[in-house]
Amino acid sequence: MNANQHTMSNLFAQLGLPADQAAIEAFIAAHRPLDSDIALYRAPFWTAAQRAFLKEEIIEDADWAGVIDELNGRLS
Repeated sequence: MNANQHTMSNLFAQLGLPADQAAIEAFIAAHRPLDSDIALYRAPFWTAAQRAFLKEEIIEDADWAGVIDELNGRLS
């Protein structure tokens, strides 16, 4: 799948989180700012499964990496 097809809403759904715009904005507001010394996938608010997914996608620079980077930027 092309990375351009992944949206923030798709990412939140993939992570098992509410994926509507209001829920995404609320999640970001509740969890920012993320300490710059902490990798996104190591943030304490993820479940083990969410953490594993994020880590794998980032390390492998996989399809989801672009939108994960976007989330990381929004949590900064």
